[in-house]
Amino acid sequence: MTRILGIDPGSQRTGVGIIDCDAGGRTTHVFHTPLVLLDAESFPLRLKLLLDGLGEIIEKYRPDEVAIEKVFMARNPDSALKLGQARGAAMCAAVMRDLPVHEYAAKEIKLATVGKGGADKVQVQHMIGVMLNLHGKIQADAADALAVAITHAHVRATAARIGVSAKQVWSRK
Repeated sequence: MTRILGIDPGSQRTGVGIIDCDAGGRTTHVFHTPLVLLDAESFPLRLKLLLDGLGEIIEKYRPDEVAIEKVFMARNPDSALKLGQARGAAMCAAVMRDLPVHEYAAKEIKLATVGKGGADKVQVQHMIGVMLNLHGKIQADAADALAVAITHAHVRATAARIGVSAKQVWSRK
């Protein structure tokens, strides 16, 4: 079994989802939560909350690998910069603990979990609940994080079956 930590980075809330997966890509839910960062007095303190919160989760659940959503280009440059900084803090929490980090675009995640790259958040939430046999509504950021982890689990399994690296699975070259 491989334990995967999925992260949906955000400057106000960061979704966290942890799954276990076997060699065939079958997944089991372990944990999920949104890390709410709005209580911090300043943006730098939000980043500290994010770094510390992820560090505690990593220490408690001991993932083997980390998967994180790539930054998309937002219309607001300030929002995009803050998202990038939050993503950097999340990646630092992983690499400071020598964990490999794998990155996936939002369209890849939606395609892998819902079947279409333009799926909305409600569809992702629904499919994650079905795939992991979770009952009740899953908070949107946590569902997105679980979707990132599931995407990586499926990419890992496909890569193993065809004998290439996980990075080569999405490559079109």
